[in-house]
Amino acid sequence: MRSQLARKPENTYHHGDLRDALIKAALRKAEQGGTEAISIKALAKQLGVSQPAPYRHFADREALLAAVTAEAFRQLNGILRAAMAKLSKRSKLSLLAQATLDFGLRRNGIYRLMFASRTVSCAAKGSELHEATRETFALVVDALEAPAVDYLRERQALKIWAAVHGVVMLAEQGLFTGEAAHATREDLVEDFVSETKAALAAAIKGARRRKQAGA
Repeated sequence: MRSQLARKPENTYHHGDLRDALIKAALRKAEQGGTEAISIKALAKQLGVSQPAPYRHFADREALLAAVTAEAFRQLNGILRAAMAKLSKRSKLSLLAQATLDFGLRRNGIYRLMFASRTVSCAAKGSELHEATRETFALVVDALEAPAVDYLRERQALKIWAAVHGVVMLAEQGLFTGEAAHATREDLVEDFVSETKAALAAAIKGARRRKQAGA
């Protein structure tokens, strides 16, 4: 005799589950093809829900992209924190920079969603996406392991972030093989780390000297 309790279909989501399911499914699509691979219609079909159902959680595709990108940044932040927490003779900045490079090369579709689309720039100020990106930048600043002096840390943090991003993007386009410089991508990033730490130490020393001279 069949039970009177009907079994819930495998691809049916009760309230509260669908939003998370959409984000996870969209992340998998982005892994394969970046921003262009994400379609609300296709995701609804994949998850076995009606086409209007996703719009109960996201006003439009841009809202979904913002939520997916925020989750991608949170995942990156977790990876960076774990990298910096490792016991190593290398500096925190080296561990963070190499972890960022590895993330960008291995998960390039996600990386392009995060850094090669206008999703962040179009997101509302104070949104979860902006909060996630600020956390990423704060981790870079923390990795410098230097005192706060005249926003010198923030400037150097932006410089090395831009430098590592450049290596990832050049590598993706096949424009950086390392042959011309006889160096690997990891070697180049390590050069950026050393130069950044030296430049920041010199800048802080100079700022303190000027402050003492003016006292």
